[in-house]
Amino acid sequence: MSNLFDLLVAGLATGAIYALVAVGFTLLWQTSQTINFAQGEFVMLPAFLMLAAMHVGAPFWLAIILGILLSMILLGLAFKLLLVDPMMRHGVLPLAIATMALAIGIKEAVKQFFSAEASPFPSIVPTGDISILGHAVSLQSLGVLVVAILAVLGLTTLLNRTSLGHQMQAAAQNPTVARIIGVPVERMILLTFLINAFLVALASLLITPIYLAKFSSGEVLGQAAFIAAIVGGFNQVRGAIAGGLLIGVLDNLAATYVSTQYRAAVPMIFLIAVILFRPQGLLGRAEERTV
Repeated sequence: MSNLFDLLVAGLATGAIYALVAVGFTLLWQTSQTINFAQGEFVMLPAFLMLAAMHVGAPFWLAIILGILLSMILLGLAFKLLLVDPMMRHGVLPLAIATMALAIGIKEAVKQFFSAEASPFPSIVPTGDISILGHAVSLQSLGVLVVAILAVLGLTTLLNRTSLGHQMQAAAQNPTVARIIGVPVERMILLTFLINAFLVALASLLITPIYLAKFSSGEVLGQAAFIAAIVGGFNQVRGAIAGGLLIGVLDNLAATYVSTQYRAAVPMIFLIAVILFRPQGLLGRAEERTV
């Protein structure tokens, strides 16, 4: 029972990170019909940007700020203006292929300019264990879970309780009508890309201390987050959150009770079942766009 409790906490912590990345998938799809297959590499890159800043002498707190700012510039602003906008006029499929190429380019660039070896990364939360209901729980897992939950709560508050969030939702649901009533749709779409860049930088900051900084880590993260977004519902932020938590727990349980070699198969089987029996996702709406 103690082992199961530990697995659930660790799975929720990992799932919370998947949820952050999956929310980015969902936001980009809702506002611009962009499916970013480089999302996993977007999570991997900020950690190396922070490591580079520390290598030239910046303290960790400054490296975090610089890494997040550079991520928002490169993975938010530049990504939209230099890749998404030119490719969108050719359709969704060419854009999807372009993001696949971008993923390969980022991965190979990091491998070339940094290292093919995994590098340790400092944690923003203390290490060690804490006792909860008689169970020893990792402070790192608990800290990751808390920070990710706070980020998700902040995002949902922005979307649901602020004028800016309402404008973003209007731009996502019906851009034509939103323009008629005066919503700056293009600005809202750009803001969505910036928010996605912030979320992937935060996810990088949380997950890299656990799995180390390595050029290939984006593949697994991107796949898990994409599955989470589809399972939860690609047209619902709450679906992406639920899907991320669910996939994180399933992944951890599968690694322990099934096999570490076939752990990735369990979420895939679950994904296939969801697509077959509820293609709009567990919390998605059938009348909206589905994936």
